Amino acid sequence: MSGLARKNVSKIMPYIAGKPIEETKRELGLEKVIKLASNENPLGPSPLAKAAIIKCVNQINRYPDSQSFYLREKLAASLGLNRECLVLGNGSDELIDVIIKAFVEPDEFILTAQTTFLEYEIIAQVFGRRIKKVPLKNFKYDLKAMAKCVTDKCKLIFIANPNNPTGTYVNKDEVREFLRGLPDSAVVVFDEAYDTFIDVKDYPDTLKYLKDKNVIILKTFSKGYGLAGLRIGYAIAKPEIAKYMQRVRQPFNINIMAQAAALAALDDKNFLNHSRKVVLEGKKFLYREISRLGLKYVPSAANFILVDLAGDGLKVFKALLKSGVIVRDMDQYGLKNFIRVTVGTESENKLFIKALSKIIK
Repeated sequence: MSGLARKNVSKIMPYIAGKPIEETKRELGLEKVIKLASNENPLGPSPLAKAAIIKCVNQINRYPDSQSFYLREKLAASLGLNRECLVLGNGSDELIDVIIKAFVEPDEFILTAQTTFLEYEIIAQVFGRRIKKVPLKNFKYDLKAMAKCVTDKCKLIFIANPNNPTGTYVNKDEVREFLRGLPDSAVVVFDEAYDTFIDVKDYPDTLKYLKDKNVIILKTFSKGYGLAGLRIGYAIAKPEIAKYMQRVRQPFNINIMAQAAALAALDDKNFLNHSRKVVLEGKKFLYREISRLGLKYVPSAANFILVDLAGDGLKVFKALLKSGVIVRDMDQYGLKNFIRVTVGTESENKLFIKALSKIIK
């Protein structure tokens, strides 16, 4: 029925998530399926987080702490910041929603890259806000080109660092130069969902810009701590920016179990370090094997790899699915010759390479 929804809503292309394991088993009649599609932690959740969830389960008849006081206190202490600098969200997705809702007027626009996290554009469309996208350069954000697009009507700039789906990153010199020339009216959002897996020396320390620049830093418990199913992320900003986000977020957006799990996970350094080690070692294996198969890939600073198949990526995606391996096709990103694969456990990585090898031969 046309005419019911707002005009901009009818034009939105919904986000397509990675296929779930159980759905794939049911659809294709498979007994064993591995998922390397959604950049999840292959080791499962933090053990300390699991114990905390079990301990608090009898409290779920109560509403959660609307301010997430203890979690914000602990996060603030770990970052050397004031609690008022932190805003929690039902995943980074909700925080992106909150940021656009809080800051972008109807006559202003949002700036980001052409091939990046799809939710920036989707949420902008929900609110009927204009978005300008600058093409990547060598698969990474072109900050010099983006700087030329900034006007007094540019309110928000989203920079995914590392970028999803390419895995590339912008370095500290590029960030410093970009921020130097920005007007005070613009707010820069650094989406650092994958910073757990960074293994480079020139990655920017964006926290140092909090005081003098209008920046918001997004981080998540989904990747390193393995809490993707609980949907919990957080934004870091100076208090005068954070207070506006607090005004527009929903009051009980972080449930009791998510707060308890995240609070406990912050103490689970062993799990975090092990997760990082598994990803870094797995990435080396996948690089070597992808090259052995005669394929190219984009070197990644995250826990996934963009693989250039030099052919129909969707066809390979479907063939891998029939083999019980879920990866991510890149059609929605406009990268039709590529697939994106999450770094899994040693056995999962080997299964992926074995299946891919059979398909491309």
